[in-house]
Amino acid sequence: MDIIMGYCVGTRPPSCLILLLLKLLATLSQGLPGTGPLGFHFTHSIYNATVYENSAARTYVNSQSRMGITLIDLSWDIKYRIVSGDEEGFFKAEEVIIADFCFLRIRTKGGNSAILNREIQDNYLLIVKGSVRGEDLEAWTKVSIQVLDMNDLRPLFSPTTYSVTIAENTPLRTSVAQVTATDADIGSNGEFYYYFKNKVELFSVHPTSGVISLSGRLNYDEKSRYDLEILAVDRGMKLYGNNGVSSTAKLYVHVERVNEHAPALHVVAHVPFSLDTEPVYAVVTADDLDEGANGEIESVSIVAGDPLDQFFLAKEGKWVNEYRIKEKKPVDWESFPYGYNLTLQAKDKGSPQKFSAVKIVHIANPKRDTVPVRFEKEAYEVSISEFSPPGVVVAIVKLSPEPLDVEYRLSPGEDAQYFKINPQSGLIVTAQPLNTIKKEVYKLGVTNKEGDLKTQVTISIEDANDHTPEFQQPLYEAFVNESVPVGTSVLTVSASDKDKGENGYITYSIASLNVLPFAINQFTGVISTTEELDFESSPETYRFVVRASDWGSPYRHESEVNVTIRVGNVNDNSPLFEKVACQGVISYDFPVGGHITAVSAIDIDELELVKYKIISGNELGFFYLNPDSGVLQLKKSLMNAGIKNGNFALRITATDGENLADPMSVNISVLHGKVSSKSFSCRETRVAQKLAEKLLIKAKANGKLNLEDGFLDFYSVNRQGPHFDKSFPSDVAVKENLPVGANILKIKAYDSDSGFNGKVLFTISDGNVDSCFNIDMETGQLQVLMPMDREHRDLYLLNITIYDLGNPQKSSWRLLTINVEDANDNSPVFLQDSYSVNILESSSIGTEIIQVEARDKDLGSNGEVTYSVLTDTQQFAINSSTGIVYIADQLDRESKANYSLKIEARDKAESGQQLFSVVTLKVFLDDVNDCSPAFIPSSYSVKVLEDLPVGTVIAWLETHDPDLGLGGQVRYSLVNDYNGRFEIDKASGAIRLSRELDYEKQQFYNLTVRAKDKGRPVSLSSVSFVEVEVVDVNENLHTPYFPDFAVVGSVKENSRIGTSVLQVTAHDEDSGRDGEIQYSIRDGSGLGRFNIDDESGVVSTADILDRETTGSYWLTVYATDRGVVPLYSTIEVYIEIEDVNDNAPLTSEPIYYPVVMENSPKDVSVIQIQAEDPDSSSNEKLTYRITSGNPQNFFAINIKTARCLKSTISVGDEKNCDQCALNSCVGTM
Repeated sequence: MDIIMGYCVGTRPPSCLILLLLKLLATLSQGLPGTGPLGFHFTHSIYNATVYENSAARTYVNSQSRMGITLIDLSWDIKYRIVSGDEEGFFKAEEVIIADFCFLRIRTKGGNSAILNREIQDNYLLIVKGSVRGEDLEAWTKVSIQVLDMNDLRPLFSPTTYSVTIAENTPLRTSVAQVTATDADIGSNGEFYYYFKNKVELFSVHPTSGVISLSGRLNYDEKSRYDLEILAVDRGMKLYGNNGVSSTAKLYVHVERVNEHAPALHVVAHVPFSLDTEPVYAVVTADDLDEGANGEIESVSIVAGDPLDQFFLAKEGKWVNEYRIKEKKPVDWESFPYGYNLTLQAKDKGSPQKFSAVKIVHIANPKRDTVPVRFEKEAYEVSISEFSPPGVVVAIVKLSPEPLDVEYRLSPGEDAQYFKINPQSGLIVTAQPLNTIKKEVYKLGVTNKEGDLKTQVTISIEDANDHTPEFQQPLYEAFVNESVPVGTSVLTVSASDKDKGENGYITYSIASLNVLPFAINQFTGVISTTEELDFESSPETYRFVVRASDWGSPYRHESEVNVTIRVGNVNDNSPLFEKVACQGVISYDFPVGGHITAVSAIDIDELELVKYKIISGNELGFFYLNPDSGVLQLKKSLMNAGIKNGNFALRITATDGENLADPMSVNISVLHGKVSSKSFSCRETRVAQKLAEKLLIKAKANGKLNLEDGFLDFYSVNRQGPHFDKSFPSDVAVKENLPVGANILKIKAYDSDSGFNGKVLFTISDGNVDSCFNIDMETGQLQVLMPMDREHRDLYLLNITIYDLGNPQKSSWRLLTINVEDANDNSPVFLQDSYSVNILESSSIGTEIIQVEARDKDLGSNGEVTYSVLTDTQQFAINSSTGIVYIADQLDRESKANYSLKIEARDKAESGQQLFSVVTLKVFLDDVNDCSPAFIPSSYSVKVLEDLPVGTVIAWLETHDPDLGLGGQVRYSLVNDYNGRFEIDKASGAIRLSRELDYEKQQFYNLTVRAKDKGRPVSLSSVSFVEVEVVDVNENLHTPYFPDFAVVGSVKENSRIGTSVLQVTAHDEDSGRDGEIQYSIRDGSGLGRFNIDDESGVVSTADILDRETTGSYWLTVYATDRGVVPLYSTIEVYIEIEDVNDNAPLTSEPIYYPVVMENSPKDVSVIQIQAEDPDSSSNEKLTYRITSGNPQNFFAINIKTARCLKSTISVGDEKNCDQCALNSCVGTM
């Protein structure tokens, strides 16, 4: 308190207030953790420390910070105690005092305490209490102890057995499997490597990921299964000198035959008919080139495009893998007016299954944008003239669109026989004259070849006056008595005409040049008498012709019929005797039966039927008159009767059965004697002459009629046949591009007959094979009916037939040659749709590679072809005349393997537009081994950990050889393998370690690798370099350690810079650079004041020291090894600065202002002078004296205590001194 009071007396009041405030703050802070009374507290409120698991007893934790409390009072007896956080009792707190610092040291307990296990608990948070024995001073802090990992666990596989199946064509470097192991350790302790237990050529395992890759070619036939053992080895095993295996897994690799080919889909879209009950929209076939199950199709599915699930695939059809797309339910075409795009995909039964590329089939909406094949018309209606002869064009039926293989057919039927159809063109023509058939309408059915498309052709026959009136009877006969009155109807003739209208209206007339006693009603056909008939003077039979005539045009048709009218002889004439009044003589001995005379009577009505009889004079019955012949005979003998002389007067008459002739007399005289034979005489009546005259008249009339029967009617008889005009050509030339309907030629023909007999009709009866021509039936105009194509047919031989309309019909024909002349209507056509050629890429310039050829069916310049290459290319050219394609520039398959050239063939038409066509020529370059394998990249640089296991693939070499075949197959080799330390897989280019590496022995390897192809006859090779850098692995197992955790040293404050203070030494049990230690100062109050030699550990001064400024320093010295992962430890160095008397004493104040009352007594204390010497050794040797300002010696100072007193001299006289300035001096003895 004396010091404090003395300080207050000699200082200003604020200094005292500050001290009191500090005292109060120190009191308030006693209850806070980490703090205590003013000056009593831990250096940090929390410390971080580490300790290894499994550490032995009495192992101290390490902290980079100085744990503990600075001793403000060196007399403090501090104790540390763990108050919480160590429930298991692993740790113990100790205190170690060095200089002015009490270190907190925490260590593991000894005895039977449990061992630290990081895997159970890796961190402890301890609360440590520090207290001063015998004083009420406490402080708290926290210590977070991190338990560090030790490599005390091994890696374990899970699972321990693996099985994979891979295809034999699996590409190199493909990852086929991955094994997995785990190590519960952390950091480098948890690192491990995978490798094969035995040497494996075809597989490699990544040392850290466990991925097994294929490094060689598989062959199912050579080996179908590989049993591999994989080891998981802790990397620490090698570091600690233990190569034992910690865990093993087995991998079974099954090789299966490759399912090389994916299924391929082929789709043929189909537009179903509207009437199909199960419409098929497409036929799908699936093919797979593999064999066995790999080639079997499991299914074909609709994978997209059918959101409403309306379609399905039905497996049916002729082939095994044929499917048909059908509708599962009625398709909603309205929602999808443009149809559906179904995506199809097939999968096979292979393992693994392969899927085909998706195939999109468009299901067109049959109600939209579909052009079904059908006839242009559902029904055709045409009309033709009845006059039409065979060969007249009726109609042309067409399918639209017309298929290339179209074939038209007439459906069988009653009417089909009268027509014929051109199966290719659909032209229907007449096959028979139609005027012979009594039909007005013909109906033809026309179908296509398959018969599924039909149309009907209705042919109406236009009535023409082609029918002649026909009598109902071939001839007419009638009988009429000659006695009928005038106007009597004898008979009625009737004729009919099948034509219509005026063509069928008939009138009658008698066609006779003679006057007949008959007339005919022209409308009714009734024949009646016009005058009296006389059988005897007129013909008893009238034969004449009745003509029936229609009113048709352009000519009338007439027909005639023979009419025979027989006149009946009415018995209206009595017989007349030719002779009358006959007289004659007979002898009495006239013999009985003898012919006396004959009478003759003529009956004009019936000459043969006259009967004779004796009406008187023969009463005695001597005579007999033959009634038929009129011969008079002696019936009885006159002699016997005794009549010698006598006369007989016989009266004889003749009768025709109805009328009696006037009697005539025959007087017979009987005489004796010989009588002359000509004894009878009669008178002539001239009846016979009269009868002869009548018969002559009748004969003349009959002769006239007979003459008329032989008369030819030149009007009605078709005497002449039609004939062609002399101008009829034998041939005619037409251009093939003549349009349809164009006139070619007018045929002229004549017929000398009149009327229908002279009417000429024209037709093409044969030779119109392509239906290209038509001739007007009436005018003879030959026209183009359908387009001609000279290239299809360049000559037609038409049979032009002409007919008249006579009856019987007559005809004539001539052949007309049509020469079709060329027009430039054909583009040149290449003989192939496309061309392809394979050539060697080494082929020289000018080499001819192929000849393309196009042909033009046209003639002359129209058919001459010139060639050119349309594709912009410098490599190829073409001979414009021959079409030979040749090489024009150097080729390189590796730059471009194939070319697609567009080649044009153009005709040389001199007039009009030239025509052309284009074809694709694909040129494929065959490989020549002209490229060396090129490494990708050109050189390699890899870093390899020195502890990688043998067999590890450290690099994959890759080359690109664009050559094909053997020329592109590369084999690898090592030019130098560093005594077998490396090896390379010939096929895959995988570089493996074959011996262990050691960074400490060699850090770099420069491998020379060669890649060589298998080309023939010369193989090519290239060389690359692989720079292998060996990466040092952390083999730094041991941490450097100091024998003590702290050391103490001292140095005089006047020491020169560089003065050695002390040497710290750490030890490292590692060898090599891992055991080499470097020292450094990284913390402490002396940082920058001292240096340390990084190799020797000698601490030296780095600055001028001043004990009076700082009397001691703490340094934290690090000892760090040179490992890849450096390890370090620290030591606390306390350096005390030894004092040197290099400082003068200093008073507490530079000027003092004491006050003393005047008249004060002697030896009154005026002021206490306080002085200090920074040098610790001089504080007790200070002496004080007044050096000036006290000339009267009013004041005196104690040499030891520095107390200034009033002297014995009185100072009451203010005049003498009201103020004194004293100079004092402090010095050391």
